Amino acid sequence: MPEGGTLRIRLGVSACLLGERVRYDGGHKRDAFLTDVLGPFVEWVPVCPEVEIGLGTPRDTIRLVGPPAAPRLVVERTGADLTGRMARFAEAKLAELEGLDGYVFKRASPTCGLFRVRIHDEAGGLRGAGRGLYAATVTRRLPLLPVEEEGRLTDAAIRENFIERVFAAARWRAFTASRPRAGDLVAFHTAQKLAVLAHSPAHYARLGRLVADAGRRPGRGRSPRPGVLDEYGALLMEALAVRATRARQVNVLQHVAGYFKRDLEPGDRHELGGVIDEYRRGLVPLVVPLTLVRHHVRRFGVAYLAEQVYLNPHPKELMLRNHV
Repeated sequence: MPEGGTLRIRLGVSACLLGERVRYDGGHKRDAFLTDVLGPFVEWVPVCPEVEIGLGTPRDTIRLVGPPAAPRLVVERTGADLTGRMARFAEAKLAELEGLDGYVFKRASPTCGLFRVRIHDEAGGLRGAGRGLYAATVTRRLPLLPVEEEGRLTDAAIRENFIERVFAAARWRAFTASRPRAGDLVAFHTAQKLAVLAHSPAHYARLGRLVADAGRRPGRGRSPRPGVLDEYGALLMEALAVRATRARQVNVLQHVAGYFKRDLEPGDRHELGGVIDEYRRGLVPLVVPLTLVRHHVRRFGVAYLAEQVYLNPHPKELMLRNHV
């Protein structure tokens, strides 16, 4: 399976995170991971909702006011209500966001924040927390789109999960654009199996049943029946949104090791089992057993494993599997 770096990735992003001076104070919030590490693999689609609805830079601060379930977007100094303008902009912007593989939003922003955005009462006191107005529309209308805040991406596990979902979304987008036949779906799923299993055995079973049904139908050279691709894509993204645990990773690694059982010399078999156990105990990162697995895949020419996305879900330069 080609590594994730060969894919064309399109990510929406809050423009200030790329260094654009669009903040209320005329500044930016350039994020080095996004620009310097992830940037070479990504086509960015930068958006600043506040600038795009006509607010200047610099500008008065805005905030969310009212009931947490339905807050209004208000200019703090004047009380001007921007809710309608922002809602209309967000709905119109959705057409431009078709074909994105993910989105990185600015933390704490009253328009772009995903989690725990402050919501005030009319007197200025804190009333609760919610989601930025623009981000709320995007996530509601594109529920399967991988989304994150830049602040949460400092957590290695969250960062790895998000990027894996982004590259999976890009693979799926490219696959569906190729007008696949039922047999193509079977082949696509075969390459995803171990990646899905590391995240959600329940989804692994559901996807297997869905694809098996498509493969059994007469005429595998025909297009899948209506709705199958949509159902598969939704289940795939749901599966990968489930955080892969160390225990499930170990289960997959042991499953993979079984493919070499008859070929490995006792010493090599002991070495592979040892590094898998070291990963299980948290002594080494996932990249250590995976590097040895990839070596044996090449050594013995195991075609099924060589095609598994699990072994190369994203570019190695991102070093996402290097954390313990």
